Amino acid sequence: MVVILKSGTEENEIERLTKELENLNITVDKSQGTGCTILGLVGDTSKIDPWRIELEDCVQKVMKVQEPFKKANRAFHPENTVIDVCGRKIGGKKIAMIAGPCSVESEEQITLVAKEVAKYGGGFLRGGAFKPRTSPYSFQGLKYEGLDLLHKAKEETGLPIVTEIMSPFDIPKFIEKADIIQVGARNMQNFDLLKELGKIDKPILLKRGLSATMEELLMSAEYIMAGGNENVILCERGIRTFETYTRNTLDLSMVPAIKKMSHLPVVVDPSHATGKWWMVESLSKAAVAVGADGLIIEVHNDPKNALCDGAQSIKPEVFAKLMEELKVIAKAVGREI
Repeated sequence: MVVILKSGTEENEIERLTKELENLNITVDKSQGTGCTILGLVGDTSKIDPWRIELEDCVQKVMKVQEPFKKANRAFHPENTVIDVCGRKIGGKKIAMIAGPCSVESEEQITLVAKEVAKYGGGFLRGGAFKPRTSPYSFQGLKYEGLDLLHKAKEETGLPIVTEIMSPFDIPKFIEKADIIQVGARNMQNFDLLKELGKIDKPILLKRGLSATMEELLMSAEYIMAGGNENVILCERGIRTFETYTRNTLDLSMVPAIKKMSHLPVVVDPSHATGKWWMVESLSKAAVAVGADGLIIEVHNDPKNALCDGAQSIKPEVFAKLMEELKVIAKAVGREI
């Protein structure tokens, strides 16, 4: 349920109404928009009569929200959420460019790629320290050493770090070393992990599951937000369909659809979506055109010898060219790179 207050309602009136509503054993989330204040009621609102609330002089309108996700719902929070990461924004006018190798392989490799990403205008460095792989015999990442190497690359370049977590037991280490904690597609519905991430004050990049619906993705975001951490970034990385030519099927319709349903920023991962490096440029441009708030792109200095996902990684010089071309598209849709 959403309570829309009249413009100019005094703060003491808002506090009074909030306390009355909280006495009904529900949680009240206040959202201050440019034109009005909205109170989002979270909990069992089935016994609350909307007309009784509308009798309040300060109330303009009461609406019932049918979707099961509340905190992630745009009805509760009409303004787009903009997340600040080390002074860099995700969700505003500037499109966030997150780039780097699939996995951290060595200090030389991650530092070299980080410098190239920074040189060509990238705003964030991605890199896997822990790698969930389909085969138990594949390279699983350098783990804690990889986190340390990412941190060194940040010290060299100033780029905030985006890296994937696998276990709730590693949260303290990730709080120390990472700037954005990524939850991969395979862990999108690892609810124990999501609940623990909800207890910390660190941005979470939540990737859509292999076969997850948009509502399921938003419900996973709700798990994090319900715990108190509302710094969630959603990521479309392709879903599993009957098509086998590409690694996954990139669902670009998800971007405008999610933006209609939710206030959370949305980034697109064209690398994992296709599994083919030569598709990354075209789909990156398409993602910007449909309104994505950011891109997460795999960049590797030597894709042929990469320990993980070399086939979908672009070289630094290709990334440089792509950045210049994206600036034109971003400007055309009222954004900037």
